[in-house]
Amino acid sequence: MENCIFCKIISGEIPCSKVYEDDRVLAFRDIAPAAPIHVIVIPKQHVQSILQMEDIDSGLLAHIFKVINIIAKDENIDSRGFRIVNNCGEDGGQTVPHLHFHLLGGRSMTWPPG
Repeated sequence: MENCIFCKIISGEIPCSKVYEDDRVLAFRDIAPAAPIHVIVIPKQHVQSILQMEDIDSGLLAHIFKVINIIAKDENIDSRGFRIVNNCGEDGGQTVPHLHFHLLGGRSMTWPPG
């Protein structure tokens, strides 16, 4: 999608601090971290939100969670715990219309989150 900031990051038009990349997924550090470890994990395929799940291969979602597991181990937050967040729609706090997951760790998380 031509005006999507995450698509521009995927294409290399906008730089990022990459944490992980393969042919299906890109993960990078958030520019305004909400925790000591704050990584954004996105599919390279443009999907607006989780509401468009029928438009994507369910294997992609499984792959995203596998990648989150790899990153959590690489960032040494797997033993103490972490949070995975997916915001959906305006009221859900989604500010970029591209499916993405926040991996947050490195500190104790509070509840409720929002």
